[in-house]
Amino acid sequence: MQRLGLRLFHSHAGRELRHLLGVGIDWAESFHDVALGRPGDGIVDQFRIDHTVAGVERLITRCLELEPDPADVRVVLETRHGVLVEALADAGFTVLPVNPDLVARRRGPARKKDDAEDARICCLMALDQFLELRKLIPHGDLAGELRSIARDDERAARDQRRLLNRLRADLLATFPAAVAIAGDNSGDLGSPVMLKLLANWPTHAQLADIDADTIEAFARTAKHGWPDRFAARVTDALAAEHLPVRDYLIRAKATTIALTATQLLALRDARKAWERRMAALLLGDTRYGRAKQPRNPDPGKAVPGGEIYLSFPGLGDILAARIAGEIGDHIEQFDHPNGLQCYSGTAPVTRRSGRSELVIARRLAHNRYLGTAVHQWAFCSLNSSAWAREFYDTKIKAGKAHHSALRALANRWLEILWHCLTKGVRYDENIHIRNRSKALQPPTAA
Repeated sequence: MQRLGLRLFHSHAGRELRHLLGVGIDWAESFHDVALGRPGDGIVDQFRIDHTVAGVERLITRCLELEPDPADVRVVLETRHGVLVEALADAGFTVLPVNPDLVARRRGPARKKDDAEDARICCLMALDQFLELRKLIPHGDLAGELRSIARDDERAARDQRRLLNRLRADLLATFPAAVAIAGDNSGDLGSPVMLKLLANWPTHAQLADIDADTIEAFARTAKHGWPDRFAARVTDALAAEHLPVRDYLIRAKATTIALTATQLLALRDARKAWERRMAALLLGDTRYGRAKQPRNPDPGKAVPGGEIYLSFPGLGDILAARIAGEIGDHIEQFDHPNGLQCYSGTAPVTRRSGRSELVIARRLAHNRYLGTAVHQWAFCSLNSSAWAREFYDTKIKAGKAHHSALRALANRWLEILWHCLTKGVRYDENIHIRNRSKALQPPTAA
């Protein structure tokens, strides 16, 4: 009787699987290779579409011809972003993004890269009922905008550091007085008044031709706090003795210095505008005044949980926006804190075989934007959270390196964040310390 029931169960599951359509896509910029398949039949069709409206419509129409129910169309491809992914999700298909390494491991011993073969592998993965793949839950409009702005801001921050280092190197080679004006702090070199000064007068001779009153008026126009002190510092730096510089090198670097200063000014203005927009997306309105608080916050114009992110120590508008943008507005896609920790790369991987045991501290396959943001969050929380500092110091005393201790702290912060987001409550340091003390207490004997 049990065997008969088992046979009926498998036959019923087989009938359900026959309605499934697997779609594998090897995507590119101008075209995409597609493979379609059914359970039991394998690959039934392979073709190539152009990255155009007509090509994507052809793909969707062909899939709906083979399977009228869009929910039963499982699409596996090696990216989770782009207009192709959005079009497939809008069509109602079940989109299952995978890491490219997962496809590469199934190419065979030769590891030969072929677009049509990769599409076939993706299709077979879509048909594999025992392969656990996470369904893509697209970001909402607000969360998608927040993610895009946060990623652009992170790239701009890297470009800003790179250009500032290049500017400092050029100034040391041709205009050392400008470095003396800025002082030892590289942040002063990237200040608006210094960048505007270099954009207008990129050489020693050009700046020496103007008088102190002109420099003071310039500093006042650039909204420097002490224009007279700035003019005096410029005069003293120009009067100091410096090693001679070749004239040809000064002529060659003058335009480069002015251009770099102009680029840094543009990046600074763009990042300020992005920061204001990220704060508005988190809180529902732009911050105003010295208190930096929104006047009329509208929850409908804010990313869900924005105020929860900002309640955590170490998270300002920029870092909170980077983390919230990567997690998205559907925390339910992570049914356990470990899922979020693995997604960010903070959860360690244990490899056990026989008597050997290896712990890989950082996962290779993870969201690097999220992993970088939470690592920085852990570092920023050391000065604003008592238990975080204690946790970090304990790891350091146990022999952990600096980044290993920060990664462990970030892993713990993500667990707390997951609980706060799922319960819809703001973080409270006192409550967490009280709960942590209870958990660390040894059990009392009965």
